[in-house]
Amino acid sequence: MRCNIHGDHMVVTPALSEYVENKVSRLEKFDLLTASDECRVTLRVTKKRHTAEMTIPTPGAIFRAEESTEDMYASVDLVIDKLNRQIRKYKNRLENRNRQLLTSPPEAFAEEPAEAQESVVRIKRFEYKPMSVDEAILQMDLLGHNFFVFSNAETNQVSVVYKRNDGGFGLIEPSV
Repeated sequence: MRCNIHGDHMVVTPALSEYVENKVSRLEKFDLLTASDECRVTLRVTKKRHTAEMTIPTPGAIFRAEESTEDMYASVDLVIDKLNRQIRKYKNRLENRNRQLLTSPPEAFAEEPAEAQESVVRIKRFEYKPMSVDEAILQMDLLGHNFFVFSNAETNQVSVVYKRNDGGFGLIEPSV
């Protein structure tokens, strides 16, 4: 797994970089993570707090953890422990789902009852910059998402590009 390590308000020493890469290499024991996956690591120091943030995007999920202590090496250890738990939990969930699909009768595939309520599980906030539709499609492909929210540079409106089932792209723009 490749590690992209950068420091925020600090210089990443070769020893610290080697320590992080050594710790991240231990996560490769999970068959979910391949050598082609990239780990993004941000090491930050603010007001005597040493923060380690790691993100591992994979085709099935994005694993992210952040920890802050008074020692950078301790922060890295805690983040690795957190990622280890997340990956193990995700792997167990996949195995349980596959096991359940193999053993359940066909009527288990029926739709859920109408009284089941859906709720917002996660709220994600992000900054967006003005860009053209072509740039937004490129960003969407680079991220591996099915849709991308952006500020359209031509209309100065928030727009959404998405992948259509026929292989093309769609654009959603608000009407004023």
